[in-house]
Amino acid sequence: MIKFKNVSKIYPEDTVAVKNINLHIRPGEFVSIVGQSGTGKTTIAKLIIAEEKPTKGKIIIGGWDITDIKNSEVPVLRRQIGVVFQDFKLLLRKTVLENIAFALEVSGAPLKKIKAIVPQVLKVVGLEGKADRFPRQLSGGEQQRVVIARSLVHRPKILLADEPTGNLDAINVREIIDLLLKINKFGTTVVLVTHNPSIVNGLKKRVITLDQGVIISDQKTGRYIL
Repeated sequence: MIKFKNVSKIYPEDTVAVKNINLHIRPGEFVSIVGQSGTGKTTIAKLIIAEEKPTKGKIIIGGWDITDIKNSEVPVLRRQIGVVFQDFKLLLRKTVLENIAFALEVSGAPLKKIKAIVPQVLKVVGLEGKADRFPRQLSGGEQQRVVIARSLVHRPKILLADEPTGNLDAINVREIIDLLLKINKFGTTVVLVTHNPSIVNGLKKRVITLDQGVIISDQKTGRYIL
């Protein structure tokens, strides 16, 4: 599903973000990518969604070599990858329903498809009764559920969650992780980028640990070791 082959990303002034990364994430896996701040976690996330291109090496997503992906092809790639960030990026003047529908509207989806899909993803994230609420009327955990629902509208094969619980309290953290596990059980590959040891240790899933831009550990059933 996701393959990095000898991937390095070097920014100007010879700043090495990641170096000689080799990894293979298989379809249906739930993988946590962990490490302290500045170790290259977010760079790997940006490389997966082609927000950045590698300086060296090859990246393959679902059999598609995206190493030198054209800018015009990036939207096609991102419809296959749902993305959830720490900051919600919701449209404050749109309702929950409108926020989710907007992700389909910008890709040119017909109204019939939008009306069919939005209620489905609202049900998945447990927000069926709050479709007409605005973001300011929701808790932080509920706002993140909207973001996850929005990320699912294209039925992505991969869900990339970059520090999705960073702004949430402990109760909401547990609910969001449980939701990611539920989505993973549907067959979606989940890549969780985090620096939260309690989340990682509780999952008992595969853990890839980064330090100074290199993979120092890849455990099938891992723990946070830093």
